[in-house]
Amino acid sequence: MSKKLLPFFAACALGVSLTASLAADKKDAPAADPVVKKSDSGICHDKSSPSFGNTKKFTAFASLDECVKSGGKLPAGAAAPAADPVKKSESGICHDKSSPHYERTKKFTEFKTVDECVKSGGKLPK
Repeated sequence: MSKKLLPFFAACALGVSLTASLAADKKDAPAADPVVKKSDSGICHDKSSPSFGNTKKFTAFASLDECVKSGGKLPAGAAAPAADPVKKSESGICHDKSSPHYERTKKFTEFKTVDECVKSGGKLPK
């Protein structure tokens, strides 16, 4: 191998290593835009809450129902979440109202909560 090509191959190896490292970090990073944020003070904010955008320290949840079940509280004056059923599709995926496939899921078994759906053998959407 030529001495002129050695720096080129070293640079390529370094580039591949950095790319793999960044991809791993991105995969482990939390979702950039959660559906519900439970603040450090324990209040559950969905996207309709005026405080949603201002809440910076939070735990992310897929639905208000999950947030409240974790011990969170609704903001003062907020109505309880609507009792939309969780839909378990024929393929066994549990879709709550926040799922992008919720409205498209026409053939399903209805559950009150995502937990009940999963306990029946359902899976969460990816």
